[in-house]
Amino acid sequence: MVLKFLTVLLVCQLLGEVISRAASLPVPGAVIGMAVLFTGLIIRGAVPDGLQATADGLLAHLGLLFVPAGVGVMVYLPRIADEYPALLTALIGSTVLAIAVTALIVKGLARARPPDARGSRDGAAP
Repeated sequence: MVLKFLTVLLVCQLLGEVISRAASLPVPGAVIGMAVLFTGLIIRGAVPDGLQATADGLLAHLGLLFVPAGVGVMVYLPRIADEYPALLTALIGSTVLAIAVTALIVKGLARARPPDARGSRDGAAP
């Protein structure tokens, strides 16, 4: 049963990769594959129990996927040390930019809401 749903996940990723490369999109195929899976689940109306169990099993071992990244950091540590000012600037700059853009979007969306819906979560007037 797990093999069937693991195959579904891999086919969705494959479809995403094919779509991404065929259309020369700047979006990773894995992201498109998740959108394909999400669309399929919306059409189906529910998440099958086997798919839920398979996804939970993968998520339980997600930490193992960080091992190659950690090894890469250790291998390239001298280069990272040489270029830390640029890396630190990019990291801080991108974080500040992401926070600022998020704040502007939230502010814009708050203005777009009707006045009677601003104080409640469910849209009803307070």
